[in-house]
Amino acid sequence: MITRRKITGLAWRGGVCLLLLVWIFQAIFYNEGRIAWNHSDAEWQALSRWERLQIAWQYGPPELCKTLASMDSWWLFMSLVLMGLTIFIGVLRWQIVLRVHGLQLPLARTTQISFVAHFFNSFLLGSIGGDVLKAYYVARETHHKKTEAVVTVVVDRLIGLFSMLVFGCLMIIPNYDLLFSNHRLRGVILTVLVMTAVCGGFLIVGFWGGVSKRLPRAREWLRRLPRGEALERSLEAFRHFGRDKTFFWRIVPITMLQNVVLVAHFYVLTLGFHQQVPVIALAAIVPVVTSISALPITPSGLGVRENLYVWMLAVPTVGVPAAQALLLSLVGYAGSLVWSLVGGVIYLTLKQKQHLTEITQE
Repeated sequence: MITRRKITGLAWRGGVCLLLLVWIFQAIFYNEGRIAWNHSDAEWQALSRWERLQIAWQYGPPELCKTLASMDSWWLFMSLVLMGLTIFIGVLRWQIVLRVHGLQLPLARTTQISFVAHFFNSFLLGSIGGDVLKAYYVARETHHKKTEAVVTVVVDRLIGLFSMLVFGCLMIIPNYDLLFSNHRLRGVILTVLVMTAVCGGFLIVGFWGGVSKRLPRAREWLRRLPRGEALERSLEAFRHFGRDKTFFWRIVPITMLQNVVLVAHFYVLTLGFHQQVPVIALAAIVPVVTSISALPITPSGLGVRENLYVWMLAVPTVGVPAAQALLLSLVGYAGSLVWSLVGGVIYLTLKQKQHLTEITQE
């Protein structure tokens, strides 16, 4: 049941998303409209604020559409391919996580579940709706290890986020002058560093513990909580990853490959808009923006992501016009939505079949 608290939370996040999108579109239209109006600066300054706003929304949207129409369709197609590849690499990463607990789901089935989860993550007002569904599906298909199956979804998400944060932090070093040239960008980098420390600390405590060693009665207190036995079993499922000596050697290459492909996806988009952006700069910008956009601030990170890309790509060192930076973000997100629709088709076509399978098993 949807409670009033959930509705309030969704409304608040949706409002923030709308406000950020209006803010960035207004800023872009203002600049594009001023250029397209083709009058002197003195005439522009003589206009009232309302007249400038009218000109911005009269000329801005058509100019933005012209910029979008100038994109090379071949590079757009390649960006779609690379976006699909990042999702599939995520499937392979999840399979590695599943095998730690001896859960052997067929590749085809994990691919179906992952694409359906991607669909719900993109179209539900929440950043974890798809993960909940993903956990439900995998728990239903692994009756003897339901708790462990759900934990694999959490670990997979944390590993993916942490690897992206670490990748972004490493790329900050060769881009130090770029990222610290602006006070807003310094705030962005500080946010990423804090996120990396928090996520890394959570993984360390989850995989290797430390609390129960310092507080001998911690496990006893845990058991007294509601559903304490389930919580304790979940904790043991986390510890299992720490005991597997080869887990990180197997998971790190695949996560880093996913990050590289994601950067390549965005680089291809810049080529489609005929922009020459240094790859080394994108290697820092893309994971930084993607990581911060993963925070549950707005639905699917809309508004947050667009503002960050405009801030970071429009700096003089990179030199991407603000309008094209905005479109790069929106077109990249649109590519993700295309693959989300694939997940929606999978869900609709297999929903009835999977329901019949469940009845047969029961």
